[in-house]
Amino acid sequence: MMSPRLFLLAALVLTGCMIGEDQDLPTDDDLPPLVSEANLGNNARTAFNYFVAKGLTKVQAAGVVGNLMQESSVRPTAVEYGGGPGRGIAQWSVGGRFNTGSRSLTAYANARGLNKWALQTQLDFIWYELATVGGYGLPDLRAATTLDAAVTAFQNKYEICGTCAKAKRMEYARQALADFGGSAPTGGGTPAPTASCYSGTLERTMPHNACVESKFDGLWYQCANGSWVDRYSNPEACNGEYPL
Repeated sequence: MMSPRLFLLAALVLTGCMIGEDQDLPTDDDLPPLVSEANLGNNARTAFNYFVAKGLTKVQAAGVVGNLMQESSVRPTAVEYGGGPGRGIAQWSVGGRFNTGSRSLTAYANARGLNKWALQTQLDFIWYELATVGGYGLPDLRAATTLDAAVTAFQNKYEICGTCAKAKRMEYARQALADFGGSAPTGGGTPAPTASCYSGTLERTMPHNACVESKFDGLWYQCANGSWVDRYSNPEACNGEYPL
């Protein structure tokens, strides 16, 4: 029988991947101590706040997050669908920026005594490539004043993807800006909360008050205005239930 930790490892790689014996993959020890719908769903928020703290505008940060959502759902232990070379939140390639050369993610992490599979390490590495290594589109990203320009700059200059599916990147970026951008409501009164939550279990964005049984820990979570909370800590009724 598969151990719980091995089950989590299988869940954290992208659905349907084939694992080769000689590929660079996360091990049991690389998994975070606790995985849940809540902390996976908050990875996108963490990434958004990280890039805003680095000086990007909220539109520019949302453009980056939209790309990362399309690449990996912002899962640091993601392995490319079908067993391909992509790894991590930006799907850096094995044999390339993931583990080859002095400027790879692996070299960056090893030189600093960091875990290359950790979200913080990978966010720091993205900024290292953008701001220190150079050539990955930071000037274009900083110049972006629209969501389309921000998504395009990161897609074309940083991800350098083949089949990019830009429409999905834009969809995720719009959602990130709506959920994490903190724009103040206009008009009188208090509007009903509308911020949604990304579900790692269902691999899609869920509306406010959606209730999802997490495949990561078997517990129920409820989307409460942009964040996953324990279902039974929220007095509001579920507007939809999604069991395993």
